[in-house]
Amino acid sequence: MDALYKALLVLHFVGMASLIGGWLVQLTAGTERYVNLAMVHGVLTQLVTGVLLAGLAEGVESLDRNVDRAKIGVKLVVTLIVALLCWVNRRRLTVPNGLFLLLGLLAIGNVVVAVFWT
Repeated sequence: MDALYKALLVLHFVGMASLIGGWLVQLTAGTERYVNLAMVHGVLTQLVTGVLLAGLAEGVESLDRNVDRAKIGVKLVVTLIVALLCWVNRRRLTVPNGLFLLLGLLAIGNVVVAVFWT
């Protein structure tokens, strides 16, 4: 089970890289910003792998992981908001700058919560 947990963790990081990387590419693109497929696939990958990671950590005794349910809950809510906003705006040719900045700040904020919430 430890190998499965670590494989899911790697996929979770790949999703994060895709989401934030896709956002950074659009951030430097100029005035015409849109939600690209890297962002959509990245946030969906993070959502699925995050739920699986939390479930494995909570349910499998041999992993010996301490699960902070409040932290997981906050991260889940933020990820659901980002996923919903990305999904709804995925076909728009442009999105407002404020919404676009919000997407990136929420994604980076989720990383900050993961690292600093102990």
